[in-house]
Amino acid sequence: MKLLVTGGAGFIGSNFIKHVVRTHPTYSIINLDKLTYAGNLENLSEIESDPNYRFQKGDICDAELVANLLGEGVDAVIHFAAETHVDRSITDARPFIRTNIQGTFTLLDTARRHRVTRFLHVSTDEVYGSLKPGETSDEQWPLAPNSPYAASKAASDLLARSFWQTHRFPVLITRACNNYGPHQFPEKLIPLMITNALEGKDLPVYGDGQNERDWIYVEDHCRALDRVLHEGQAGEVYNIGYGRSVPNLEVVKTLLRVLGKPEELIEFVADRPGHDRRYALGTAKINHELSWKPEVDLQAGLTKTVEWYCTRRDWVQKVKSGDYRDYYEKFCVDRRASLGQI
Repeated sequence: MKLLVTGGAGFIGSNFIKHVVRTHPTYSIINLDKLTYAGNLENLSEIESDPNYRFQKGDICDAELVANLLGEGVDAVIHFAAETHVDRSITDARPFIRTNIQGTFTLLDTARRHRVTRFLHVSTDEVYGSLKPGETSDEQWPLAPNSPYAASKAASDLLARSFWQTHRFPVLITRACNNYGPHQFPEKLIPLMITNALEGKDLPVYGDGQNERDWIYVEDHCRALDRVLHEGQAGEVYNIGYGRSVPNLEVVKTLLRVLGKPEELIEFVADRPGHDRRYALGTAKINHELSWKPEVDLQAGLTKTVEWYCTRRDWVQKVKSGDYRDYYEKFCVDRRASLGQI
């Protein structure tokens, strides 16, 4: 197969590309990424010279560019590219509307015209909104997004669904819980807590810390996406989660225990507007229909994640300083040299 992966320089996208290279070595991959603040090509340095992998800097809203790439005989699109940080969407929702809605439409419309045979739209459990104690959202649960980010993702989900219902374009939608693992940008909860603790800084926890989330190790998520891509039914939605929601405070305390740091580092801060209290995904559909289950439990996954960040202080420093942005220029120079252009 030939794959177009959008947002492949980001956290989940880069892990997915490396998963594909390991498990499907004959597949060709085009990685289309705009390289916004969360895109980091260094995440893919280990496979950048693979002959079946190619990076293309660009915007998913650029219909001409998308058409040119799809015209190369792409079989499937795996769509990760999105603005994803809730706090940023509260400050300014405009980039979320442009990328998550307009960008998704551009991809869907262009892919349909090029007769792409699979379109995997990667979404989030946040589209279901906040759940009451004891509730679990399956794939039929009403969409009730509460942040501009979640609303933009819900809109993109509905666009994807409409292309199946109207055109029978082979769309698949996945909605995953919170991911964690290597290469996650330090603004997200788990890497922020780890990196702050390593630097002896306070660990800011919203409200009372009892907001509940389900957490999945990123490699488990990638395996699930692989299964949906190859075996999922067109037009269907698949929830992807570990299956256990825990309070944020419990996650933070677990990280501190693994790091050997005191709980006194925790600092409770004012809650953010519209902060959803609880997410809990029902995953019976993917478990039963596609025989997928997570392999990494939360304790083991957090331990592996802490170990990665402890041994990759250089990566963290480059991200926090902004030096990681220089990697693209180096990549371009190296590529031109390999082609004999310099």
